[in-house]
Amino acid sequence: MQSHLARSGLACLAAVVLTAVVAGCGSGSDATTSKGSEGSAISAERCAENKAAGRITYLSGYQYQSSASILEYIAASKLGYFKDLCLNVTLKPGTGDTSQNTKLLASGQATVSPVAEQDVVQARANGIDITGVSSYSDAGLDILMTNKDITKLTQLDGKVVGHKGYVPAAVRAMLVKAGVTWDSLKLVKEGYDPSVLPRKQGGLEALTGFVSNEPNQLKAAGHDVTVWKPVDYDVPSSLGAMAVNPAFAKAHPHAVEDILRAALHAYDYCSASAAHITECVGYAADLSGPTYDKKLNATIWKTETQVVKDNPTPGQPLGGLDPANVTALVAMLHQFAIVPAAVTADKAATWFDPSYVKNIYTGDKLVWPAP
Repeated sequence: MQSHLARSGLACLAAVVLTAVVAGCGSGSDATTSKGSEGSAISAERCAENKAAGRITYLSGYQYQSSASILEYIAASKLGYFKDLCLNVTLKPGTGDTSQNTKLLASGQATVSPVAEQDVVQARANGIDITGVSSYSDAGLDILMTNKDITKLTQLDGKVVGHKGYVPAAVRAMLVKAGVTWDSLKLVKEGYDPSVLPRKQGGLEALTGFVSNEPNQLKAAGHDVTVWKPVDYDVPSSLGAMAVNPAFAKAHPHAVEDILRAALHAYDYCSASAAHITECVGYAADLSGPTYDKKLNATIWKTETQVVKDNPTPGQPLGGLDPANVTALVAMLHQFAIVPAAVTADKAATWFDPSYVKNIYTGDKLVWPAP
């Protein structure tokens, strides 16, 4: 199974051993500080249920980067929303390797973690038992960057394209859909310095990245690049998607609902104003240490939440799952032989449970406080 590799900028030197990941690394890896008043936003009966769920481990997708699916969980902890709902949530920083997160979820060493819908399908196809429970958008973060002299993607035929270990399926699907001759590309693995693109190092003409990360880094450095987004080519993906340990979810469904409720409440808070963005990014910085780039991370949050706003999940409130997107993702994974033919759209649909998000909304309004 392919997995996302660690993103640039913030990684600590974590061991690859799975238990080391949940042990955390760097500053503030065990982040339970809360300002809330226990049980203030929930009934006594449901509070008791959530307490009975015990310790809940949230494992981030990549360190404490201010991404959607990370920053709002940090904020939910720091603002006391988890405590308001009687949830005992501990935050742990992930390394950026999705395959580790899925294994930790399946083993119960993590309870809830950001996992793209595509990666849920791939994990289940490989026998890793996790359940997808929410997603913010059918658009994704994976993009391709080129210099301004590339005005159409077919100009990349025969050219050097850089990646972080592999070309994401969504980017490959975009290139193929745009008419690029895939087998003509000279694919090379690059490091995490995006300035290799404007320098055209080694004849580089294009570079994969994340829409909220490398383009913002390059812009801050004075480099103007073109960003090619798979969503503009109707290629399926996901953003801010979450997955849970199925055994925990079965035993404590209300706790799963309330984890998502608190995070969505915090998402609204952190998105409400520039001052709230600064506040929430400050919480992430406190957990990460003095090298945390607050300006870049504020831009990451603003970029990703704008993608969500521009590409809302059809017919769903924020966090709701789109069954048609899962179907489209399975077709894309079949196109590139990433999952076997035995993984049908109908089968993949059973690996997602939309009920948790559905149960915390009345129409498109998040229910807060909890019942």
